[in-house]
Order: sequence, then C-alpha cells, then structure tokens
Amino acid sequence: MIPVTKPFLPAKEVYQKYLDGIWHRRWLTNMGPLASELELKLKAHLDVKHLLFVTNGTVALQMAIKALNLSGEIITTPFSFIATTSCIVWESCKPVFVDIDEHSLNIDPNKIEQAITEKTTAILATHVYGNPCDVLAIQKIADKHNLKVIYDGAHAFGVSINGKSIFEYGDISTCSLHATKLYHSIEGGLIITKEANLLKKMAYIRNFGFNGAEAFAELGINGKNSEFHAAMGLANLDMITQIHENRRKLCERYDEKLKTFKAIKPLWRHDASQNYAYYPVVVESEALLHKSIETLAAHEIFVRRYFYPSLASVLPYLEPVEMPITDSIASRVMCLPLYEDLTVEEVDLICRLILRNQNNS
Repeated sequence: MIPVTKPFLPAKEVYQKYLDGIWHRRWLTNMGPLASELELKLKAHLDVKHLLFVTNGTVALQMAIKALNLSGEIITTPFSFIATTSCIVWESCKPVFVDIDEHSLNIDPNKIEQAITEKTTAILATHVYGNPCDVLAIQKIADKHNLKVIYDGAHAFGVSINGKSIFEYGDISTCSLHATKLYHSIEGGLIITKEANLLKKMAYIRNFGFNGAEAFAELGINGKNSEFHAAMGLANLDMITQIHENRRKLCERYDEKLKTFKAIKPLWRHDASQNYAYYPVVVESEALLHKSIETLAAHEIFVRRYFYPSLASVLPYLEPVEMPITDSIASRVMCLPLYEDLTVEEVDLICRLILRNQNNS
C-alpha cells in the first residue's frame, strides 16, 4: 500500500536520548527545558524575531485571534483546512469568504476590498500548500482599512520570500507541527510575531493567563505542549535538511513524469523558496480526477482531495456561499503521495498508472 503521507520518524536511539533526560528530570510539561530549547532552536532556524511553541496549529490560530482582540467579521479563504474557518467561529467572529486566485490558489487580494464592511477587523489568509500569499498586496489593504493580518502558515515551514521568513509577514503567523507535516513534533504548533508586546500577551494566554504563581494578566487557556512532543521536534529538526532534499527529488520526479498529464500545478510565488510540503495537481476535469483516484485505489495507492469541498459550501454552522473559482478548483484538486521513504520507483508507478488511465479514458 502507498498512502498519501507517512509521518517521518527519527532513529529510535536519537529520540530515546531525549526520553532518558525526561525520565531523569520528571518535568513532563509546563514549558520544560526541551520545549524551551525547541523554541530557541526553531527561532534561529526560521530566522524569526519571536516564536512560541504551542499545543497545535488550531490553538495557535485561536490564540492569535484572542491576542489581537478581534471581533465582528474576519475575511478569509474558503480553500483551506477547516480549522482556518472554525477557529474564527469558535472565537465568536464571523468568517467572510473571498474567492481564490485560480493560479496560486491563495486568497485573491483583488477581491478583498469589496468584502470589507464597517464590521471587518482582520484578514486571515492561508499560504496554501506553503505557497506564499501576495503578502504585500494584503498588507497594503490592511493598512488602508486599519485591519489586522493573521497568516495560517500550517504548510509553510521553512518557506521564505527573498530570504525573509514567510512567518515575518502580518501581525501574527501560525504554523502546524502535526505528524502529517514535513516537519513535526507529533502534535504541535507555532505562533510567530514581530511585536514583543504580542509575544508577551500570547505567552500569558498559553498558560491560563498566569502572571506569577498567584496573579493573572490575561484571559488564558492551556496552550502548552509537552516535553515528549518537544523531544520529537528536536530530533526531527536535526533531520530537516535531509527531509527537504528527499522531498525535492520526489517532487521533481513527479514533474518529469507527469508532463503529459492533463493537470496543472499551483503557480508558486516566483520570489519564494519551496518546502515541498505537498504535491497538488488540479486535474482538467472532475471526471478524470475520479477515474485517476479509482485507478490508483485499485492498486492500493491513495491520494487526498485536499481541499475538498469548499469551506464556503458545506459547514453546517454557516450559510453556504458560491465561490466560483474555489468550487471549480476544489472539485478537481488532489494531492499525490509524498513522504520521506517514498521511493522513486513508487513515484514512477503512480505516474504510469495515472497516464495509462488518462490515455485509456
């Protein structure tokens, strides 16, 4: 069987060394030494000003909304994982969907201003598949209308624009370190900001709002992460160069073998680095998509329709909204298998089956 993804795991003995220290100290959570070490190493690796290691990417988004004191309407994308929208609703705000650009698959800045009302307080955009949004255009709109900007960078670990981390844009950026991501801590998330005051506020929020043993500075939650998760993050961070290089080679192999496939890849931002987090393709027709999925499944090869369906159309707690481009893209997109120990031979098999299906259709 070839799944769409497999979590990367370091050598057992590497992780065991971290576990030995945890057993010796018996400091399991509440920002222990490994969690603190991981924060510092990730801050240096990503070259960002301020960073917090938290429970997961969803909690990171919720904390970002809370820290910015957002209310009313938040403009966002319908082409993302459900957490991007659900966290807005969870924090008692209203998501206002704006359609995506058909090439990058990110929120279309040219359509944002017409969605702004007197109730709009922020823009929450996703760097889809790690592909950076038009951050300069979005910031210009935000400055004009006095809006905050949050970026859901769940997929964007290690991506930069002209050498500057993608996480340095906007008021707050978040990242997921879930096990399915190219770099993970089993469960985990990051919050990044340039503002020291926001960092301080979010550090309080992460720990129930505590400001000392018997005082409180903020309304808070339990957004901390454990030493066991931090240990995995530290072990995996040492392997990130190898992980990135292997995924690059696999993606380039897909590129080479699928030149005649009736599908297109999202247009990656020209001045941004790639992290090869996913291999998405937008197929020419939904019929061909279905046939491709069926052919691969018959050989125990599994893809994911990521993201399908449009968040604007299916959530039971929101009124459905038509988003023509998102609806079209979502109906035809799939992510092909991509993970550390996927082999070139398996990529070749996947591509042969896809093309054979296409030629026989």
